[in-house]
Amino acid sequence: MSETKSSIRLNEDICVHIFVASSAMVGVCLTVIGIFQVVSTLRKEGTLGDDLLAINAIFYLLTTILSYWSLRTRQFSRNHLLEKFTDGLFLAALTWTTGVAGFITWAMTFT
Repeated sequence: MSETKSSIRLNEDICVHIFVASSAMVGVCLTVIGIFQVVSTLRKEGTLGDDLLAINAIFYLLTTILSYWSLRTRQFSRNHLLEKFTDGLFLAALTWTTGVAGFITWAMTFT
């Protein structure tokens, strides 16, 4: 019985961490998009990096919404399934962030 309560508590903690981290990453993506807009205005050329970051911000926003929904859900089976999906989406968004960071770095290096 104590293992089940411990497992449930751990899952709730993970959801809280995903919620906080995802919402922070939305802010990071929006900040970098703003910086890209300033740079592209000064250089008078568009970039693909800000478009990729906008997609990334949408991933993080979806993760934030899903983790919030998971925290608000009272049914354990639904909560657990939603939490697994949210966790996977968060990892996909982190992977996308790494890819975009690499793309931006190499694009700036080669121009």
